[in-house]
Amino acid sequence: MTTPSAALIDSLRKAVGADNVISDRDELLTYDCDGLTLHKAVPGAVVFVHSTEEVSTVVKACGAAKHAFVPRGAGTGLSGGALALDGAVVIELARMNRILEINRADRYAAVEAGVINLQLTKACAPVAQAVQPVQPVAASAGEDARATPVALHYAPDPSSQGSCTIGGNVAENAGGPHTLKYGVTASHLLGLDVVLPSGEVVHLGGPPAGAPGYDLCGLFAGSEGTFGIATRIWVKLTPNPEAVKTLLAVFPSIDAATRAVSGIIAAGIIPAALELIDQFIIRAVEAWLHLGFPLDAGAVLLIELDGLRDGLEPLAQRVGAVCREHGCLDLRTARDDAERALLWKARKQAFGALGRISPSFYVQDGVIPRSKLPELLAQIAASARKYGLLVANVFHAGDGNLHPVIIFDDHDPKQEEKALACNSEIMLAVVAAGGALSGEHGIGIEKLGFMPRVYTEEDMDAMRRVRAVFDPDGLCNTGKAVPVRRCGELKGQPQVAFGVKQAHA
Repeated sequence: MTTPSAALIDSLRKAVGADNVISDRDELLTYDCDGLTLHKAVPGAVVFVHSTEEVSTVVKACGAAKHAFVPRGAGTGLSGGALALDGAVVIELARMNRILEINRADRYAAVEAGVINLQLTKACAPVAQAVQPVQPVAASAGEDARATPVALHYAPDPSSQGSCTIGGNVAENAGGPHTLKYGVTASHLLGLDVVLPSGEVVHLGGPPAGAPGYDLCGLFAGSEGTFGIATRIWVKLTPNPEAVKTLLAVFPSIDAATRAVSGIIAAGIIPAALELIDQFIIRAVEAWLHLGFPLDAGAVLLIELDGLRDGLEPLAQRVGAVCREHGCLDLRTARDDAERALLWKARKQAFGALGRISPSFYVQDGVIPRSKLPELLAQIAASARKYGLLVANVFHAGDGNLHPVIIFDDHDPKQEEKALACNSEIMLAVVAAGGALSGEHGIGIEKLGFMPRVYTEEDMDAMRRVRAVFDPDGLCNTGKAVPVRRCGELKGQPQVAFGVKQAHA
């Protein structure tokens, strides 16, 4: 581990104040992992920043010392993307949490990187219902105070939206259940203020949408903190639909449920969300929240339709017909907003429910063609049996974004080894099915070993060259997203002593 020099620590304290720099090892342990606790690395220091200017000053100090640094938000990521490898300095943006502007007329918002995803949607509600943001929100220029405010929301909704930050969503190009209809973060990104690895501050894109030139916002989204640090973000706001209908379709097996997913999409129906929850997750959620879920169901589909009120009932009937064609045992409709909220609570609190019954679990993130869901889920079950583990499933079925949850005891080294091996088999099956390594969690360090299974060395060299344009010295979130070159090294891609567990790829 490369420890920051005393001179660098002193520079960091001068930049942000001594109270905003952590260098004591016991305190640093709080930041040794993100949501993927299988991989850990203790940072060399943690610096809390409050402005773009402070971020720039800190980055310049790290650059002058040739010391690596890592941007971090809430630490909810699930691929090890926020780990401070080899004693890197963590630049913690969670305190940059102001909503700077909500422009209802032009339907966009400007936020700092540390704003919590769900907080923005709450702040976009009509004034009578709005939850107060961290700081007062600036009214948009030209907004008519006499007009009835339109209810808006920020569409990307990761399951961790109550805790994840929008800056982190940009870094991972996060999605969520409503990705099926509304798209991932990049689809809602208008502009960015970015601190480059040199410390220079640049502005990319920005309202209005469709500015000429290269789509650098699209390039930056999903770059996993390897191109620089987004500090201010402009996002599109979406009007709330006139009406919403949320259905719970009960199936005898997970196979029947997945075939219904393909049937719904094949019928030309694009729900706002189409989520699958298997029997184990159903029972775990029910034991905790007592929502009245059917304990004998093999799987359920949570199906949400939205749009004009007059068209929703016929659409729901079409969905119901497809579900029954594929063996649906029962079809329930949320009667009001309270019931709808309970159904979504079951989906979004699934991992919390598992935490009550298992010491640890490992969540995966592969994406496959919808038509191959039955085949892949059968392979997941076979891998679980092979290693004597339980693998539960709760995922974005509509776009084929699998989230198998491998349940094990991380205090048992043998179980941990089996969990990693089981995960490897699952990912190799995803690749063999023509799938992608990640739908929203990112590559981080977790999936580096699988990248050569999908990309040639020439492909990855192209990615490394793009990265080197932004980060020629290789200091910004080193060792993430793209493997180092096996034969020789490109500038900006130094070898790193990870000090973490590597995937069995």
